[in-house]
Amino acid sequence: MSLLSSTLRRALTYHSGSCKLWQRSISGGSNGSPLAFAFDIDGVLLQGPNVLPAGRRALEFLEGNNPRNAKIPYILMTNGGGVTEAERCERLSKQLGVQIRPSQLVQAHTVLRDLKEKYADSPVLILGGRGNKGREVAESYGFKHAFISLDVLAWKPSIWPFHRLTEEELAFTKRVDFSKIPIKAVIVIHDPLDWALDIQVTCDIIRSIDRTLGNPYKSWTESTGIASEDGVELVFCNPDLLWRSDYPLSRFGQGAFKDALQAVYKSVTGRTYPYVQYGKPHKPTYDFASKVLEARRLELEGSPGLNKPRIYMVGGRQPSTLSLP
Repeated sequence: MSLLSSTLRRALTYHSGSCKLWQRSISGGSNGSPLAFAFDIDGVLLQGPNVLPAGRRALEFLEGNNPRNAKIPYILMTNGGGVTEAERCERLSKQLGVQIRPSQLVQAHTVLRDLKEKYADSPVLILGGRGNKGREVAESYGFKHAFISLDVLAWKPSIWPFHRLTEEELAFTKRVDFSKIPIKAVIVIHDPLDWALDIQVTCDIIRSIDRTLGNPYKSWTESTGIASEDGVELVFCNPDLLWRSDYPLSRFGQGAFKDALQAVYKSVTGRTYPYVQYGKPHKPTYDFASKVLEARRLELEGSPGLNKPRIYMVGGRQPSTLSLP
């Protein structure tokens, strides 16, 4: 029996009495669903590009193909990402055979949606995602001044002379003078493809005396080796060191990039750089997912109901999967 099947069976058995009461009162709207689910994607619904049959059956069950013909609230929650929620949902819907709405999906970086006011009007460097995808994600959250490392390379190729931009890359780069743009934050939304370029540019920014590129580095005090912080925030959206694809062995994830960046930074400065971490299993991400799941429940049921449901998190592995509050 699969993890999905056993979890659903245990949940429905435990809530059998509540489910009967819920079924009788659906028309009156006095009770909401007594249970709800949050599913990981990799290793639970998909294995690389391949759909796991038990995952498809589980979602069909929650969509109403069950003895009570009732929809049960659920969301999908993943440390993956790199594309907008709308684009990912379109692909997932085709793969899984059920309609997945953006309101049902929490990717590693979806939590940034709540930070629009913080970053909307400030220049930020976005790392990760193929081509221009990372910028598209940031702009979908309302970030008006999102730049990518390929923009930096287009501005000054000598900053990392080992990557020659292709015509396709040049077509989507923004041409700006980064010596005059103070970067507020470096946000790693997805696994970077060119670690060397991204580590070089990130170190240049966070070491810069004024958060720009091409200007002198901060001077470090001889006594402590620490300079005053100048407000450059470093944000990671996925802590996973390893992840599973259709390759038989685990692959390095964004957590490995974080370790590499910190190792290089420590080699040249003598210390690590402070950062903010999102993604499973960190509390801010679970708090955000709880709000998304509650919004989905209201979308289905129209009212909050008398009691909050018991939430089951179905994940592929530890440590990135814990129970939702």
